[in-house]
Amino acid sequence: MDVRILGGLSVRENGVSVVATAAAPRQVLALLAAKADQVVPATVLLEELWPSGAPRGARAELQAHIQGLRSLITTALRNSEPPPPGSSWLDRRTAEAVLVSLPGGYRLDTGGGSHDAWQFERATGAGYRAMESGDLQRASRRLGEALGLWRGDPFADVAAGPHLRAEIERLEESRLSALDQWVEARLQLGRHVEMVPELSELVALHRTNESLHCQFIVALLRCGRQDEAQEVYQRLRDGLRRESGREPSPRLRRLQRSIMTFRPAVRMPVGAFV
Repeated sequence: MDVRILGGLSVRENGVSVVATAAAPRQVLALLAAKADQVVPATVLLEELWPSGAPRGARAELQAHIQGLRSLITTALRNSEPPPPGSSWLDRRTAEAVLVSLPGGYRLDTGGGSHDAWQFERATGAGYRAMESGDLQRASRRLGEALGLWRGDPFADVAAGPHLRAEIERLEESRLSALDQWVEARLQLGRHVEMVPELSELVALHRTNESLHCQFIVALLRCGRQDEAQEVYQRLRDGLRRESGREPSPRLRRLQRSIMTFRPAVRMPVGAFV
């Protein structure tokens, strides 16, 4: 099974999509895919579908969604190669073995397949370890690979209840952490000129993210673009005041004070103002 959640939901068995078109079973599959190879309690699935409280007959409706998903899986499994000669019917993968019923819940069994969130976690872990050891080239490469797995917002085409929203928030935080470390690695490698356009787009998307703004200001200063660096700081300050009524952090204020006295010939470490 191939599972992708870092963008629109995609779950394929034997290359065939098993994603339902109706909203509710799609939502059930999304939560099972987020927790693939783990048991998701039926109570959690009910809370996801009915956050204000499950109505009478909700469990029967959930079971109907499960059966509908199994029908899609059965269709996909028909495309699978027959088991090798001499094997028994027990060796044949069935819909019930893919979407497993267990006491208290259900499990989506990937059968050792791929999952983009797992690939992301492995690549970011390798990138973070490389950063800690000072191997900036490897850190930049592995974190770039991790970020390249993203195709858009997680579960972009799924209606999200409380449990999926929590998962989306967790994934987005992981993405921002990887992005922050990737940018830092690139800047420490002296790639400030090529990072300026990238950072310009990133701060436009994340208008109050102080870390990205700090990195953008550092990149601009290294390019000798002090006036633009000052403008970036001011936009961040205005955005923070407007959205939360707060001022930039002491780290950003120290960086702002250094803008007018910065000499481009002096190399400024990204973390100099922590």
